[in-house]
Amino acid sequence: QVQLVESGGGLVQAGGSLRLSCAASGVIFSTGVMGWYRQAPGKQRELVAIMISGGDTNYADSVKGRFTISRDNAKKTVYLQMNSLKPEDTAVYYCKYSRYADYWGQGTQVTVSS
Repeated sequence: QVQLVESGGGLVQAGGSLRLSCAASGVIFSTGVMGWYRQAPGKQRELVAIMISGGDTNYADSVKGRFTISRDNAKKTVYLQMNSLKPEDTAVYYCKYSRYADYWGQGTQVTVSS
């Protein structure tokens, strides 16, 4: 059974940093695509960053240069380092594992105060 558990969210002031973690179980972690998505109130869920098994990454334009996705295959964990946070980054952040199917975590709230 696939399980993704996010952690690391919280309340931070604008300009601050947070690191999100997503621990995976029940997956062949090293061969899947890991991604971070977010959903703000009243808005659709959107891609933040993804990393394929080879290490290539892709970021939303709004977070380029501020966010960094990384993964530790031994720990089956993907991270999202978020720096220079802005109020518009406020959202529930979800991780997703994709390999033949998509699996989502339960989400973690990130709130950035101005």
